[in-house]
Amino acid sequence: MNPGVISNNIIKVSKEGAIPTPDLLVTEEPMEIQLLHPSLSEPLPLILTMRTPGNDFELTTGFLLAENIINGMEDIEHMFHCKLVETAAKGNVVKVKLKPHVKIDTDMYARNFTSTAGCGICGKQQLDQIICNASSMQGNNLKAKFDIISSLPASLMFHQNIFKHTGGLHASALFSAEGELVLSREDIGRHNALDKVIGACLALDPDLLGNSILLVSGRIGFELVQKAAVAGIPIMVGVGAPSSLSVQLAAKMDMTLIGFAKESSFNIYHGEKRIIINGTNKIE
Repeated sequence: MNPGVISNNIIKVSKEGAIPTPDLLVTEEPMEIQLLHPSLSEPLPLILTMRTPGNDFELTTGFLLAENIINGMEDIEHMFHCKLVETAAKGNVVKVKLKPHVKIDTDMYARNFTSTAGCGICGKQQLDQIICNASSMQGNNLKAKFDIISSLPASLMFHQNIFKHTGGLHASALFSAEGELVLSREDIGRHNALDKVIGACLALDPDLLGNSILLVSGRIGFELVQKAAVAGIPIMVGVGAPSSLSVQLAAKMDMTLIGFAKESSFNIYHGEKRIIINGTNKIE
């Protein structure tokens, strides 16, 4: 069975009565990321996140990029699941051996924050700590047509394999400007799903990030825009609404930010220059 789901017996209740029936639940388990580096005398616990098992190395890579711990795959020597743990923790501890040239800031990492399934910035005490060190995307000229953007939510839903069985997962996906799916990932945490997408692209082809459209399920929180901005993704689309801070960051990074995307309409909060409507990107 897919590690992202587990079977469970439930009582299904309706007007006709109550019936015992088998059901599938989304798997949620903790995962700890530990850093290994020549300057460290022992593994450094970095974060404990609640996630859906699967694509753990992609999640780890995407998280490290968003936190500015690495700049790319070239900073990682190797990753592995720690086997020297209790049985219950097997598969839930990822160790990352960083290359010697990577600078380690133990004071900053000492916050040892816990990331829940709903928040990717827990434990950071000031806004200055979560404003990303990303470059403006002003020079990125990727463009997408209205009908392409409006078709993405249905396409993402079609590819949400675990969601179809459980109804309990978030998803992130990258699409080409022509609307072709590049890759998608699911997780109980929306920020984890995005980390998995970014991590997968870093391993596959980092150039995909700057030439793709990102679609996320649900609302567009600041932490998602921050991760996308660090990755250099120029167009971000959400099924739900963005927050005020999300829009501010998108404007700062000159990212195109779109919310409430559906088949017939969507809202552009910033960066309308990249969206082609009725043959033009000029909006009256």
